[in-house]
Amino acid sequence: MLINQPTAKIICDSISPEGKRLTTMEVKMHRFVLAEFNTHRKFSRSSASSRAIPIKKRIEQVLTNPAMPLYWGKNQPGMSAAEEMDQTPKEVAIGQWLYARDQAVETVRMLSDLGVHKQLVNRLLEPWLWHTTIVSSTEWMNFFGQRCAINPETKQPFAQPEMHALAMAMQKAFYESTPKPVNYGEWHLPYITEEDYNWANEWRYPDWIFLEKLKKISVGRSARVSYLTHDGKRDPNEDIKLADKLINAKPMHPSPLEHIATPYFEGQYKGNFEGWIQYRHSFENENIKEFTPNYKKEE
Repeated sequence: MLINQPTAKIICDSISPEGKRLTTMEVKMHRFVLAEFNTHRKFSRSSASSRAIPIKKRIEQVLTNPAMPLYWGKNQPGMSAAEEMDQTPKEVAIGQWLYARDQAVETVRMLSDLGVHKQLVNRLLEPWLWHTTIVSSTEWMNFFGQRCAINPETKQPFAQPEMHALAMAMQKAFYESTPKPVNYGEWHLPYITEEDYNWANEWRYPDWIFLEKLKKISVGRSARVSYLTHDGKRDPNEDIKLADKLINAKPMHPSPLEHIATPYFEGQYKGNFEGWIQYRHSFENENIKEFTPNYKKEE
């Protein structure tokens, strides 16, 4: 069955002793609204990458389940369409949207046969792609207030319909979830299961090794959205290897470490979470503070 609606599910939902809620969601959106989603600076995000996923797999995705517009609005001045197209021109427009996809697929196949790398070729398929992102935040009200709002005059969303549908799915997931208390010294750990706690129990004493294992497993699984799904067999050792690879890279790749966090006393936080400090900030090299210019100066 084809699915043409954004989705959102809670991966981890925690509340600190100070009452600050930290929520991690896995969301699926139309790729063409990603730029709008990324304007929300209070979010920490790890996204699937067009640079990492094989061309063949991307082609299969746009052919079997292309991302289709939810609302075919009539053209008019301004950023929003107040009225949808009539049925006949709408059907023609849908056909043209899919025709453009087919043309893009043929071009992608030709470029792939020429040996062009997927980091470039896959970009041509993005208008028809679904995009998966892991997003964590303590601040959701501004996002919901902006992206879920309805124009009282036109009865249409202020946001692009596909962005509005995503925000509504996220709002539903957020308000139907109950956060679990996380005390000082404990951690918000997306994708960690009871089975993982049992696996890491071998390192229970000292506890810092036990926690370090769990944090790195969580990092690895948060990072994997960049190039594969979370379906299938879990391997904690492989997750830890991936986390170490990200941490030890030069430069470090710290974004997946932002989803893992521990409660902090009010007013003593770093990064874009309130009341929590991210695992990222455990590492001195998480932020490049000095850079030697390496461009070639024109004579």
